[in-house]
Amino acid sequence: MTQIFPKWIDSIPKYVIFGIFVSLAVVVFIFTYWFSPWHLEVGYEPVQPISYSHKLHAGNLNIDCRYCHFNVEKSSAAGVPPTQICMNCHNNILVKSDKIKILVNSIQSNVPIEWVRVHKLPDYVYFDHSVHIHSGIGCISCHGEVNKMDRIKQVKPLSMSWCLDCHKNPALHVRPMDKITEMCFDDNNTWNFNAYENSVNFHPPVIGCSGCHR
Repeated sequence: MTQIFPKWIDSIPKYVIFGIFVSLAVVVFIFTYWFSPWHLEVGYEPVQPISYSHKLHAGNLNIDCRYCHFNVEKSSAAGVPPTQICMNCHNNILVKSDKIKILVNSIQSNVPIEWVRVHKLPDYVYFDHSVHIHSGIGCISCHGEVNKMDRIKQVKPLSMSWCLDCHKNPALHVRPMDKITEMCFDDNNTWNFNAYENSVNFHPPVIGCSGCHR
């Protein structure tokens, strides 16, 4: 009997199945890698109403983070500094600068500066800055080396898996309380986490839904 179709047609189903699996693998890779917070959020660096330089203030001038973000030790939110915090210094420093004029106008008009928020968490995530600060988690662990940033940008993904990595092994991020805001803290093998853990009330939430979603 004469064969109507060539023999290579018998291979089509195998190639089709193989192609489907390869396509699914590519799609999964694209979504898990290129659509992850490491690519969608890390590097976010919005332009602010005033070109405030953390490199100058936190770096060169060595101003403690807690002077401007004064709520960080007692509130769930670190808070954006009100204009008056800036004017505590700039009432006498660079008073004729165009940047400072924006601050003066804000004070006189009682209209706050509309800073653009950089680090954002979904509303369904419970995160408390004060708890982390009092547990010895340094600012650099989440915000990076802000003392080297002229304009603040996001350097960590702030994703669920990233948070869990820290909660599973907090020793990599915990430091002495007097080193919380230091950007260049180096334990140099002198930091004893186990002794610290036993001396304070250090209890990271159990790895479960209720720890962060309430």
